[in-house]
Amino acid sequence: MPEYDPVDPPVALTVAGSDSGGGAGIQADLTAMTAHGVFGASVVTATTAQNTRGVADVNPLPADHVASQYAAVADDFDVRAVKTGMLATAGIVETVTEAVADADVPLVVDPVMVAATGDRLLSPAAEAAYEDLVAAATLVTPNADEAAVLTGDPVETPADAAAAGREVVALGADAALVKGGHLTGGDGGDTVVDTLVRAEEEGESGVAVDRFETPRVDTAATHGSGCALSSAIAARLARGESVREAVEAAVEGMTEAVRRGYDVGEGPGAVNPTVLGAE
Repeated sequence: MPEYDPVDPPVALTVAGSDSGGGAGIQADLTAMTAHGVFGASVVTATTAQNTRGVADVNPLPADHVASQYAAVADDFDVRAVKTGMLATAGIVETVTEAVADADVPLVVDPVMVAATGDRLLSPAAEAAYEDLVAAATLVTPNADEAAVLTGDPVETPADAAAAGREVVALGADAALVKGGHLTGGDGGDTVVDTLVRAEEEGESGVAVDRFETPRVDTAATHGSGCALSSAIAARLARGESVREAVEAAVEGMTEAVRRGYDVGEGPGAVNPTVLGAE
């Protein structure tokens, strides 16, 4: 009879929506966490009816049920990092903000506010509710459109991204990673420039700014890239890495995750989070 030989990985928690197509949301989050040797727990905020061609329906869960899920996980697991994704409604944003208030662990906030089409996903009340959650975050990971929502200023170039990152940090976050997939600039469009701004007590500016440049893969199959990236960072933070270390490694890994994406369904495919934990 084989001897029982369990493993004891760090635990990370994702609080996000479910993607019935499997390429983003909770499904991508848990895959990315597992790829890093981290046990992923989950709190589902909404179910969606979607596939590679688009989203047909979204059903937010009751905020009290979201709170119950979070309490059940927190009561039993030694959670080392929390990541939030699609929160859907103002009530859920407020519920999650209250739930994480006493969690003395890294918090990665992926502010899912704007669809790839540019359409706003949240009501003005829900967008406003993000203020306190952003202030509690260890790291906020907006794309260019979401950074514009958070700051009120257009974000089109790497310079804009750095300015937006500073504004997000000024809102209270410890750090902001403004993702560069939708930005102009870089090396003739062949380079993705992601900008990390971290609050620092030393130095005249009060922040440290890092630019990470990676090759742009020529594909529209980037579904789930934001979910996978933020979850990879959360997993690395759960393993004890610093914010800069976690961001740099996760950003570098995304090139391969996109390059080796899943060609499934009739629409654009999804990124492949299974390769993100490779060293």
